Amino acid sequence: MNGHGCAALLLFCGASVPLPLAAVTSQSFQVSATVTAGCLVVGGVSSYGNLNFGSRPALATGTVQVALTGGVQLQCTPGVTLNMSVDGGQYNSGGRHLQLTTGSNRVAYQLFRDAAFSQSLGIGQSVTVAYSDANNISLPIYGQVQLPGNQPGGTYSDVLQVQLSW
Repeated sequence: MNGHGCAALLLFCGASVPLPLAAVTSQSFQVSATVTAGCLVVGGVSSYGNLNFGSRPALATGTVQVALTGGVQLQCTPGVTLNMSVDGGQYNSGGRHLQLTTGSNRVAYQLFRDAAFSQSLGIGQSVTVAYSDANNISLPIYGQVQLPGNQPGGTYSDVLQVQLSW
C-alpha cells in the first residue's frame, strides 16, 4: 500500500502544476505625439544685436543706413507665422532718438524692415518676419539716421525692446 499511496500522491501533485501553453497572442497599441508649432532663440541669446551707425564728425550731415548686426538667430516650426514688434526705445519723444550719454542732446533715427529702406518699422508695429529657411531666421531690422551736423561730440545711444510672437 505504501507503493500505491505514493503513486497516487505523485499524480495528485502533478495535476496541480500548470502546464505551459503553446499559444501566440498579439494586440496593437496606439503611439502618438503632438508637435507644437513654435520658435526657438538659438543659443538663448540675451542681446538681439546692435545697430551701429559708426563714428562720424560732429559737423557731418547726410544719411547713414545700417543693418542689425550680431543679431539673434531663430528657428521655427516650418509654416509658423513669426511676428516682431519694436518699441520706441528709451528716448521716444515724437519718434525714436539716440541720446548723448553725457548730456541731453538727441538725434532722431528711423527703423525699417527691409534692406531697401522702403518699409518703415513703426513704434510697436507688429510685422511678419518672412523667412525661407525655418532653421536660420534673422530679424529684418535696418536703421537710418539723418546726421544734423550741429550736435556736440560724444556717444549717442538708445536701447530698444523687441517682442516676438507666433
